[in-house]
Amino acid sequence: MAAKDDLGRAGEQQAADYLTRRGYRILDRNWRCSQGEVDIVAAVDTHLAIIEVKTRRSAAFGHPFEAIDDRKRRRLWQLAYAWRAAHPDLARGRILRVEAIGIVGEVPASAAIEHLEDIA
Repeated sequence: MAAKDDLGRAGEQQAADYLTRRGYRILDRNWRCSQGEVDIVAAVDTHLAIIEVKTRRSAAFGHPFEAIDDRKRRRLWQLAYAWRAAHPDLARGRILRVEAIGIVGEVPASAAIEHLEDIA
């Protein structure tokens, strides 16, 4: 397994732990469909959050959020609607929101975390 895959998995775990500490209930992780993959799906208050996690060892090649361009945002929205359609009981009555978590640091467990709650 590639070191970047290990880093990505560790970052996603750090993000899930971070979200749980802030009151999010993790509903799904690494959900896949024909359109792509959602890193984390979580419920918080009245929202259903589709969360993209970007982990980097450093910001030398740009901040993790720079990888979430307009095309990626559109795909995340498509995935949000697909997840909601596939899980109507979990999504019922919740407002969809796309979020992003950026993690920068050599060791994800102690890395800096930034969270954008709405990247519409």
